Amino acid sequence: MKVAILYGGKSGEHEVSLRSAASVVRHLDGSHKVQLIGVAKDGAWYLQPDSVLASCLEGDQPLELRADGPTVLAVPGRGLRVYGARGSADLRLDAVFPVLHGTFGEDGTVQGLLECAELPYVGADVAGSAIAMDKELAKSLWLQAGLPVVPSITARRADADKVDELAERIESAFGWPAFVKPARCGSSVGASKISGPADLQGAVRSALLYDTKAVIEPFIQAREIECAVLGNDEPRAFPPGEIVPSHEFYDYDAKYIDPDGAALVIPAAIDEATAARVMDIAVAAYKAASLSGMARVDFFIDKKDGSVRLNEANSIPGFTSISMYPMMCEAGGLSYSALLDELLELAVDKKRQRDALRFSR
Repeated sequence: MKVAILYGGKSGEHEVSLRSAASVVRHLDGSHKVQLIGVAKDGAWYLQPDSVLASCLEGDQPLELRADGPTVLAVPGRGLRVYGARGSADLRLDAVFPVLHGTFGEDGTVQGLLECAELPYVGADVAGSAIAMDKELAKSLWLQAGLPVVPSITARRADADKVDELAERIESAFGWPAFVKPARCGSSVGASKISGPADLQGAVRSALLYDTKAVIEPFIQAREIECAVLGNDEPRAFPPGEIVPSHEFYDYDAKYIDPDGAALVIPAAIDEATAARVMDIAVAAYKAASLSGMARVDFFIDKKDGSVRLNEANSIPGFTSISMYPMMCEAGGLSYSALLDELLELAVDKKRQRDALRFSR
């Protein structure tokens, strides 16, 4: 297959994408032809020269992203087209693999663009991507499905100036300490732990730098469990893993900067019944959020009573060398390269099903 890897992006997870995409490129079966398309921080798409791909395959560094070459545009009904000094040319692709984390990558926006361009792409569709990205919306759907979730309240910009009222809502719902985070960001970008009302306004304003609404949740003394789910109509879950952070919580630095920021335990040291419950809930949450392709579903297991609670789902999980999703799949018997092949097959199958639909009478 000729596969375009989309990486970089406008979000605060741009650098994470460079690492994830490099890992994907190195683990793709050599029979595939790879075309790199870098998305600069201003959102422009650039075709990458062969030298960037060659350098990636030879080393272990994050992917380079050059913003000085031909630009790439999505053309409705016509796929992707390259525009350069020598004119334009169509990129003939079998699939697109968006390795784009966060806003403008896994929130449904690029998925809608690829839908309009009539291209198969890896991962969830527009609806699933948008739902999983929006923690408030996802929790609402999971509650309707009868799934156990971490309770939360939502704050918007007007609430940042009514901090006393917001503090009363928090105290009434679950109390202190609490976490404040953007509703539609990943990798703990903009997240803060607060101990009481004095920290609330600053934390909400910090979260609202990254989104128009913030989600506030109780701090739970819990084990952090993650579960990989793979598939379209018949998704399957892999044995869960556990993250044991050395930081106060699993923040951005612990995930991507500090090499000793967390220990990854795969499979998680939990009993068979709890592991089975986590996997069952993960698949149910995946279906309720209209996900497809892949997702990493995150849980808390309360250290006090052992209860299992859904936290969030990530529709384009990290694919770095220390990312949990491919490691959990591998521990469950699916190698990294085989995982990538299956994701490409799922993308093509999803496009085939969509093409079979009628859009007019």
